[in-house]
Amino acid sequence: MDVRTLDLQYRNIPINAWYARPQIVRGAIVLVHGFGEHSGRYLDVVTPRLLEENLAVFSYDNIGHGKSGGKRGHCPSYSALLELLDNIIAKAKLLNPNKPIFLYGHSMGGNLVLNYNLRIKSDLAGIIATSPYLKLAFQPPKWKMIVGKLMLKIFPSITMTSGLNPQHISRIDQEVEKYIADPLVHDRVSPIYSFPIMEAGEWAIQNANKLNTKTLLLHGTGDKIIDYRATEKLHKNSKVTDLQLIEGGYHELHKDVGSKNTLDIIGIWLRNSLDLFYSQK
Repeated sequence: MDVRTLDLQYRNIPINAWYARPQIVRGAIVLVHGFGEHSGRYLDVVTPRLLEENLAVFSYDNIGHGKSGGKRGHCPSYSALLELLDNIIAKAKLLNPNKPIFLYGHSMGGNLVLNYNLRIKSDLAGIIATSPYLKLAFQPPKWKMIVGKLMLKIFPSITMTSGLNPQHISRIDQEVEKYIADPLVHDRVSPIYSFPIMEAGEWAIQNANKLNTKTLLLHGTGDKIIDYRATEKLHKNSKVTDLQLIEGGYHELHKDVGSKNTLDIIGIWLRNSLDLFYSQK
């Protein structure tokens, strides 16, 4: 697999961005990772599966994540995250003129791709959101929420532990071990990162009727990190979504038991979307 880097900065913050191309390109897909992780975790299984569908894959490490610049777990604002995503989409369009563009976001990435479609005018061919961060499946300690909201006003860049339990990402022990051992994974989060994302998740649910792009939602009913019932609620409020619940699935469906089936659902959906796009031209 030939992975090429993209020269990209956002407000003087160096951004680690890359893309991979299949031999025949029918379209492009922008992949957005979850909170605390990085795009490199999608190179082993997810990216090859997307390449099989003749899609050029574009991805990046978000601000404060992976190999990108910025304080770990901190960003300038929620709008900065959407602007950076918009920049990546522009790169994908530039390198793939007249091709359909898809978005694929996991967890926090799912929050971003859904909100991107709701807030920014675009001509996307389709959206995939796996375990989208719309509402936490656990209640953070009350003291942490109080302190966090106070810090949001007086010290928004201070970082605290996110409270994410690595054991809850997958039912496969090896995947949990790799996650814990990954030096680019972190569990830090600033108030300006966490609270706006929570608010954007609730806002997306309430405004899901405004989604105008065909969207595939996948969520495991065993997810102990993000509440799958919030994804169900967003689906009920929209007319353009297809919801696939994975019985007992944990948070990272692409690294969980039955991951091949999950990726096949995504692959077939993308293939059908591409066929529909070209049949209408």
